[in-house]
Amino acid sequence: MIAFTKVTKTHGKRHLYKDASFQINPGDRVGLVGPNGTGKTTIFRLIMGEERPDEGTISIPERFRIGYFSQEPAADTEASVLASALAGAGEVAELEAAIASLSEQLGDPDLAEDRMNVILEELGEAQTRFENLGGYDLESRAQVVLGGLGFSNEDMQKPVRAFSGGWRMRIELAKVLLGQPDALVLDEPTNHLDVESIVWLEEFLSQYKGTIFMTSHDRDFMNRLVRKIVALEWGQINVYSGNYDHYEREAAQRLENLEAAAERQEAFLEKEEKFIARFKARASHASSVQSRVKMIEKIDRIEVPKEGKAVDFRWLPGQRSGEIIADVQGVTKTYGSKQVLGGVDFQVKRLERVALLGINGAGKSTLLKILAGDLEPDDGSCKLGASLQMGYFAQHQAEQLDPGKTVFDTVQDIVPTTGRGVIQNLLGSLRFSGDDVEKKISVLSGGEKTRVVLACLIAKPRNLLILDEPTNHLDLRSREVLLEALKAFEGTLLFVSHDRHFLRELATRVILIDRGQTHDFPGGLGYFLEKSGHKMPGSEYTVRVG
Repeated sequence: MIAFTKVTKTHGKRHLYKDASFQINPGDRVGLVGPNGTGKTTIFRLIMGEERPDEGTISIPERFRIGYFSQEPAADTEASVLASALAGAGEVAELEAAIASLSEQLGDPDLAEDRMNVILEELGEAQTRFENLGGYDLESRAQVVLGGLGFSNEDMQKPVRAFSGGWRMRIELAKVLLGQPDALVLDEPTNHLDVESIVWLEEFLSQYKGTIFMTSHDRDFMNRLVRKIVALEWGQINVYSGNYDHYEREAAQRLENLEAAAERQEAFLEKEEKFIARFKARASHASSVQSRVKMIEKIDRIEVPKEGKAVDFRWLPGQRSGEIIADVQGVTKTYGSKQVLGGVDFQVKRLERVALLGINGAGKSTLLKILAGDLEPDDGSCKLGASLQMGYFAQHQAEQLDPGKTVFDTVQDIVPTTGRGVIQNLLGSLRFSGDDVEKKISVLSGGEKTRVVLACLIAKPRNLLILDEPTNHLDLRSREVLLEALKAFEGTLLFVSHDRHFLRELATRVILIDRGQTHDFPGGLGYFLEKSGHKMPGSEYTVRVG
């Protein structure tokens, strides 16, 4: 059991939470939710002892093993992916090393008998524990886990340094999963995973016997795995039974009830204050007035929390485009010796909402870059239609913002003739209010940078949006509002997303990229699943074409 008892934690002068109490029992599946910046990662760090509470206690039983995934990539080493995963597999790896060391000591011809007996006893205990943790099939399990997270057999033999940060994150996740701890504490485990790997991880965790405490911006992932929600809201920690959908409904109902109670209290207090003001000068009512004054002083005022509003905006409508948005003919693209796209052909028509699907590295971002004009194909052509007003959100665009500029100046650069008031209103709709607009890009969180990029996109009228993972770094509520805004967008949409809820709600057409070829499914995600024959838990897919 992990228990928080009256925990208070501050960052600077700001209370993250005060007098917070909750507990996670053995076998619980718990989701941690809250807007970005409310202290979710801090809770994980408190559990792991990396930070200490200002007040209160955090209780964890002795010998209770926790596997912590913390968004830190595996070290940049020459060790192979498989060796790195094996070496980092927690207690199992430590026991394997101990068994090897003890066995080596037994080979010493000068070893004294009493020392030999001690070593034999330690070796027996280590071997028993190693076997109970599945150590003797560790390598085969490592191959299964790494394969599920997207590594081919060939990849597993390559050095870790050959892979990007996102892939090294997968190696770190594999280490945590291989350790078979009593509890998994997972900080955004679905980040950097493609849909296929997310579905595999979901299935793996559904069969895991221990406790799970995690946060994720993937709504479907949370809904299918958790049975309790710990919510950071309004400087408090509240606990809800059920999955994320149930939490949303229950939280909305609690807030509605609180608002109604506050209104009733306000009406009662207003009535009493009018009585006091009317009769306070009359001696005949002095006793009654005084009792009412004392009663009002003792009443605890109901405060309705002023939660920061989620992203709320609408795309400026553009002019009518031509009927053909893009005509792609025979497009190929090769990086070094690897052909990513090999003779791709398709057309995009006005008002279509096209989702590009495929495993990581299949060429989705490459194809979007070619469509956006940021990349030239090696062969073939990509002809764009008439009267297009394009907005392009690149996967790492948020990291390319000028760190020395303010939020306001960054948007003003896009629309230099637009008045200050208009830009401030736009930024206000994206939760940049007051002095926030003067913050430097360098001090913003990942989610805030994403909102700045979105502000730059919506500052101009658009009739075509090309979006590469637009939900990265956005919290769940911000994702929902972005989704609603895109549903209302009066133009054509091409997008890549690993958010399955996003895919299901938006796509009217699916183009699957597999082994350099495109496979066209002129319908939404349900149509794709039906026609392709792929099975994806909860209406998701596993790519296996050909």
